[in-house]
Amino acid sequence: MSCWAPGCPVLSMCRGLAALPVTCLERAKELKTRLGILLHKPELGHRIGTSGKLQLGSRRRDSSQEVLEWRESFDQLLKSKSGVTAFHTFLKTEFSEENLDFWLACEDFKKTRSKTKLASKANRIFEEFVQSEAPREVNIDHETREITRKNLSGATSACFNEAQAKTRTLMEKDSYPRFLKSASYQDMTRQATSCGISKRSHT
Repeated sequence: MSCWAPGCPVLSMCRGLAALPVTCLERAKELKTRLGILLHKPELGHRIGTSGKLQLGSRRRDSSQEVLEWRESFDQLLKSKSGVTAFHTFLKTEFSEENLDFWLACEDFKKTRSKTKLASKANRIFEEFVQSEAPREVNIDHETREITRKNLSGATSACFNEAQAKTRTLMEKDSYPRFLKSASYQDMTRQATSCGISKRSHT
């Protein structure tokens, strides 16, 4: 529905957009497109889908602001669905995405209420990520591996806590700093920062 009467909100919005530099609008579109591509990459599999539950409730922020928040802390990155997806894409380039997949699997596991499902999920996660020679074995020490193995005998929602914490620390201290320095993230922050400055100068 179009409206050209004075004070029309549609007209005001159009004028507001027109006041922004074309380069800013183009950068915003490109940033939105890049985030969209990341979120819909088929190779990320079903595990990344579970990360959608880690978003900050129903609050929706400007995508450029969200991108900049990822560098504030590792927690900020993990709270963002698009942040988790971007980080996963980066980890794939380093062949270490199993660490994030394991962390996400543990987050999903802790939400399981059925004791029967809890036991079967625990065994499946252990066999895929934790046991020695697992197909997607995460980098944890022998002691943590054995503690987790013993926890399976009476599986609770906390049986992977120690292994998950070790994996999280490894990502935070090792992979996360490299992600922030990566060319792809630096490019995204430049676009977000540039567009943010342009928007503020026209308000």
